[in-house]
Amino acid sequence: MSVVAQCHHMFGLRPGVFNNLCYFDDHTVIFPSGNNCVRYNIDQKCQRFIPGLERSQGMHALTISANRRYLAVSECADRATITVYDLQHEQNRKRKVLTGGDTPVREFVSIAFSSDSKYLIGQSGSPDWTLFYWMWEKQKVLAVVKTTSAGNPINQVTFNPFDNTQICVTGSGVFRLLRYAEGALKPSTSQKLESCNFLSHAWMSDERVIAGTDTGRLMVFESGDLRGEMSVISKTSTSREHKSAAGARDDKAQPQLPRVTAITAYSKGFACSAGPGTVWMFEKTEDKDNYKKTRQIKIPPDPCSQEPSQAQQQQIVSLVISPSEEVVVTSTDQGQLYSITLSSTETNKVEHTHFEFLSNSFHSGAITGLSICVRKPIIATCSLDQSVRIWNFETNTLELYKEFQEEAYSIALHPSGLFLLVGFSDKLRLMNLLIDDIRTFKEFNVRGCRECVFSHGGHLFAAANCNIIHIYSTTTTENILNLKGHSGKVRCVAWSVDDSRLVSCGMEGAVYEWNTLTGMREAECVLKSCSYTGVTLSPDAKSVFAVGGDGTLKEIQDCQILREVSTDEVVYTTIALSRSGRTLFVGTSLGTVRAIKYPLLAHKDWIEYQAHASPVAKMAITFDDQYLLTVSEDRCLVIWKIIDKEGRGLKRDKQVLYAEEILITKCDLEEKNQNMLELKTRVEELKMENEYQLRLKDMNNNEKLKELNDSFIHQTESMKTQIQVLRTENNNMEVAHQQYTSEMLDKHSKELQDLEAANSQKLMQEYQKYQELQVESQSMQVDFQEQLQNMENCKLQALEELTFHYEGKMQEKALLLEQSQEECRTQVCEFEESRKQIEEDGDREIQDMRVRYERWLKDERDDNLRMKGENGILRKKFSSLQKDIDERNVNIEKMRLELEKLQGIIKVLEKDVLALKKEIRERDETIQDKEKSIYELKKKNQELEKFKFVLDYKIKELKGQIEPRENDIREMKDQILEMEEELSSFHKKNNKQELDITELKLKLTATDKEVHKEMQKVRDREAFVHRFKTDLHKCVGHIQDPKALKKSIKGLYEFYVHKFDEVDMVGVEGEVEREHARHREHLERNVATLKRKMADDARVHGADNVKIMQENVMLISDINSLRVELCRLRSQVHNYESLLGHNRKSKDQATSSLKALLSPRVNPITMVTRLQPEEEGERIVQFQRLEIVRLRRRSRC
Repeated sequence: MSVVAQCHHMFGLRPGVFNNLCYFDDHTVIFPSGNNCVRYNIDQKCQRFIPGLERSQGMHALTISANRRYLAVSECADRATITVYDLQHEQNRKRKVLTGGDTPVREFVSIAFSSDSKYLIGQSGSPDWTLFYWMWEKQKVLAVVKTTSAGNPINQVTFNPFDNTQICVTGSGVFRLLRYAEGALKPSTSQKLESCNFLSHAWMSDERVIAGTDTGRLMVFESGDLRGEMSVISKTSTSREHKSAAGARDDKAQPQLPRVTAITAYSKGFACSAGPGTVWMFEKTEDKDNYKKTRQIKIPPDPCSQEPSQAQQQQIVSLVISPSEEVVVTSTDQGQLYSITLSSTETNKVEHTHFEFLSNSFHSGAITGLSICVRKPIIATCSLDQSVRIWNFETNTLELYKEFQEEAYSIALHPSGLFLLVGFSDKLRLMNLLIDDIRTFKEFNVRGCRECVFSHGGHLFAAANCNIIHIYSTTTTENILNLKGHSGKVRCVAWSVDDSRLVSCGMEGAVYEWNTLTGMREAECVLKSCSYTGVTLSPDAKSVFAVGGDGTLKEIQDCQILREVSTDEVVYTTIALSRSGRTLFVGTSLGTVRAIKYPLLAHKDWIEYQAHASPVAKMAITFDDQYLLTVSEDRCLVIWKIIDKEGRGLKRDKQVLYAEEILITKCDLEEKNQNMLELKTRVEELKMENEYQLRLKDMNNNEKLKELNDSFIHQTESMKTQIQVLRTENNNMEVAHQQYTSEMLDKHSKELQDLEAANSQKLMQEYQKYQELQVESQSMQVDFQEQLQNMENCKLQALEELTFHYEGKMQEKALLLEQSQEECRTQVCEFEESRKQIEEDGDREIQDMRVRYERWLKDERDDNLRMKGENGILRKKFSSLQKDIDERNVNIEKMRLELEKLQGIIKVLEKDVLALKKEIRERDETIQDKEKSIYELKKKNQELEKFKFVLDYKIKELKGQIEPRENDIREMKDQILEMEEELSSFHKKNNKQELDITELKLKLTATDKEVHKEMQKVRDREAFVHRFKTDLHKCVGHIQDPKALKKSIKGLYEFYVHKFDEVDMVGVEGEVEREHARHREHLERNVATLKRKMADDARVHGADNVKIMQENVMLISDINSLRVELCRLRSQVHNYESLLGHNRKSKDQATSSLKALLSPRVNPITMVTRLQPEEEGERIVQFQRLEIVRLRRRSRC
């Protein structure tokens, strides 16, 4: 293949990896991202990559050796493995791959190097929890031991940094020290702490270990024994927790304690996590056995989030300190990397400091959407963490991000790069990309949109809603077309280059081609056995490429599958075609990316790259074919550089010039311009002040210089007198010293003569002793010679016997020697050949290493020289900036004094404003009192209407029981006429009230205008104060010239005090009086009109009440008559029943008489005898209600 992809940059941190952060040197950190380990240079902002194993199911742990040369990565493929990489090799060469041997291991949860980097330990996971001890360069397992039971998981294992044979193992209820001896790991100490869950630990010395628990405790162990205990909870927080715990006992809830999830040691002490978003620094005390808290470092709140404090609740996962102990870097469970420089915290001497992002803010949830544009080098992504982020793939930075209240499922970037389309769980939103914000300006009712895309021209966009594709106009935001035809969910949509056609694929196995002008379906290809997930078009729009769940890549032309390429039991999830049409890129369910040459071949021709740890979700290629972009559910965004086989970038047809325009709202622009004007005036004021301060400083310096000269002259004279005194003292001391030396010489000469006499006597005595000893030695020598002669004779006899015995043995050994010499010759030949081969290999490796190290040494020297130059420049800048800061602090202090003076003036003006506001407030209160009275009257009116409604309802029910019906109908008609007359009167009243409302609205607008006038006066006052400030600063410039200063102050007095004060006071008092009179007249007119309305309403309601009372009296009389009739009928029924009981013989006659009474032709009054009294009343009322409804309908007609 002529085109390949090279990993260029990765955004994101892979979750679920233990010890996922390592320092390679002071400028480089290593962390996992996707299915790679990233070597990130903090200063140069560049990355290098260490790819993971093929078909890896995930990383579990990282560790780096003490000499910073080797990196070990625990992964799980077909079986759990540990891969050791050489970081000093240019390509990060893979050195060894370690496994558990015959022991089945699912995963290694924690790994660690020894201090000399020769040994490696690995702790396997459940259910065995086995610890392996390797000599990793020989791939030899030295020892294996089971560390715990299945119920107590292990969290961390480490080597003693001072002893390669000692290991510390901690976990839930487990703290063990193991020692390697006699080919096995044997427990040296073991603590029974079942109630403690140890999450992390660190070695402080060859015997001391500090372990952290999930309850915020730090336990100090010496030689395996518990020696002390500390807590990461401060006293104030503990008191709060006790109070909250006491209050929560009633609710049966316990407060959550901080978890010590990471501990790292350094020369001064150690650092540890202390709950959500908090790190404490501990340093050794004077006795070196205890530690004290020195600094607290917290994760700052996120201003771009809907809940800024949510960022402070992240759990610290890993914590590392640079080799020079200058920088602390930490990672969190939300996939973020933070750092802080310790020197800055020490210089500021602040107990509470905050972390900063190491590079950029990453996604903390699965990435669901990806989009690019034509005019700008930006990438838009959305995630289930409810955020939308804008990245720059040229500078490799995060330009903008914002969090929302709903999860985002899809995203599309307008070709101009100025607009954004995001599909949320509730709606589809069209947004503006502003300079510092993402702002919504249109919402569409498309719920859970999983796919949306702009056309290449940007005038249309398509959004998939379940099985329907909506096409909208970008300019008018109207729904132009609705494409219906899919029976399953639409998974992918692609536009042709000329935007005349659109291709879509669905989960039901259909690929449709639509005409975007007519909305008709032009072509289709349905394969129900395949659930499609991705589709793209060739540049000439003749071929469609689709991938899905059947594990094949399909090329479709003219509704037929032209070619089908198998994928080797891997499912393709997404697809992208380069603009040149030379290469297809596909993402797989394993997280890898494949580059396939186009046109497609029958045999398998592709290159596979390790990319992500989860299935690739989206994929895109930039419009200049320079970069490939992929995202996945592992929270990572990967930027690939598309190059040819020689490592050069692809040739571009035209040079792409990216636009630099941005969107900004009018109010933001005006605010920025206003700030610029204020800053310019401020700069001018500061210039004048600086000139004045420089003059003052020159005067002060001259005075100080004179004082220093005088003091110097005085000090020189005093020093001369001191020198004279010291010279006389020196002469006196020399004379005394000469006398002392002469006395000592005489004394030493006498002592020497005495010692010579005594030594001569001792010498004579020793000479006599020597002669006596010489005589004794001669006699002893004669005796020893005789004994020596006898021993030689015995020796000769024994020697003859031994020679005869050993000559026989020598002959036997000679035969054996000849045989061994022959064997030795053959072994020497073999050894010579192997030695030659080893020497050749060694020479070759030495030569390679020499070339590599010479190149590396040269680079290091160049970097060292460059860094020295930069260091000198930075020191100069630091000294100059320190001077500027001191000068600025002095200026700020002076400005503060002037600000206090001006604030006093402003407070006087604010008192005047408060007085005016108080008067307005009093008038508002009077208006509110009137409105309350009106509201109470309206409330009473409503209560009367409710009472009227109740009475009308009762009247209707009673009228329903009145007979005969003709009278009821006539009365109801009269009542309808009266109600129509009342309705017309109410209409008149409503019209009148509407006129009153309009009049009140006009009055309200007038009062609003008056309020605006008052606010304009306040603004004029503020401008007046500002002008006075500027003129006052100009006067300060004449402080060296008293005459000009006096003249300018007189001018200020005449212009501001004498001229304006009198006019303003007279004008303000007159306006206040006129305003007060006008408000009073207005309120009196309102009160009069309200009184008239109340009188009219009372008169109308009085007449209505009299009429209702009369009708009630009539109805009550009718009810009484009906009650009398009902009693009479009940007595008749009772008589009939008694007759039936006494005369059973006349039963037939009684039944016939009852039938006659119950017949429908009987009088309505006698119908009461057919039912019980309650049923009778309900039936009559229901019947009358129906009759009233019918009459109302007739009257409306």
